Amino acid sequence: MDKGPISKFIKHHYRHFNAAALVDAAEAYEKQLEAGHKMMITLAGAMSTAELGLSLAEMIRQDKVHIITCTGANLEEDVFNLVAHDHYKRIPNYRDLSPEEEQELLDQHFNRVTDTCIPEMEAMRRIEEHLFQAWSKADKAGERYFPYEFFYQILLSGELKEKYQIDPKNSWLLAAAEKNLPIIVPGWEDSTCGNFFASYCIENKIKPSTMKSGIEYMMFLAQWYQNYASDKGVGFFQIGGGIAGDFPICVVPMLHQDLGLEAVPMWSYFCQISDSTTSYGSYSGAVPNEKITWGKLQIDTPKYIIESDATIVAPLIFAWLLGW
Repeated sequence: MDKGPISKFIKHHYRHFNAAALVDAAEAYEKQLEAGHKMMITLAGAMSTAELGLSLAEMIRQDKVHIITCTGANLEEDVFNLVAHDHYKRIPNYRDLSPEEEQELLDQHFNRVTDTCIPEMEAMRRIEEHLFQAWSKADKAGERYFPYEFFYQILLSGELKEKYQIDPKNSWLLAAAEKNLPIIVPGWEDSTCGNFFASYCIENKIKPSTMKSGIEYMMFLAQWYQNYASDKGVGFFQIGGGIAGDFPICVVPMLHQDLGLEAVPMWSYFCQISDSTTSYGSYSGAVPNEKITWGKLQIDTPKYIIESDATIVAPLIFAWLLGW
């Protein structure tokens, strides 16, 4: 692929330390795709509110990612941004806010994510109505779906179109819905929309079983991995730490150690972008070499850690892969 100005800048200037690791990881990702490997991207943190969709959506459209694992927050916040972007409030001096100023934001129905405040009424409550209708319809029909499938239903129905406040091409979830990309969402209950769902269950308006569970997600992922890993394995590109990365990477040792399927290949590539300290228990998830002892990676698996801010690094790697 011919490279554009961003990629050429990266190649010329990023020669050492974390910068060089970025280039190495991007080139290895590219080789994985050229060799026919599938690739998983995992999203922790607040990458949707950081508007990663500006680059991730095109990655999805160009088949450079084949499955995503994300937190419930990243699943919903891409849609919040899609329908309420004009109502967001940015606070560049967020480090200087007093507790009283934080309370003022709450009183104004703003929930702060670093320097960006999500408007409750225009984003969260606007989506709640549509999700509740989808949940209720499935509940009454005795149907059950994963969290991402309900989001796909309301996006693909077109019912939100008149509410779009950004160019829809920059919504990664809409791009994923149009591709019917599988999205694993472990711990979905730990999200705003997960709280909505729980409240309706408490009020006996919906049955909890209408939403498929985390165990069912692991079962789904196990089957997906076996279907697509073939003899090559699947690459693993992890943004941040936490459950978004820890949950899916365990599927391989489970297949080997608990199901006895030794012929299933391990993950074929691993890269993590993280600025967490890798010691004293603050680091969520083992560093690459440690993963060898857990049966997740092999000695010769290409392994990279880029110790930097994912909001800076991930778009640059995606730009490289897209030839920008």
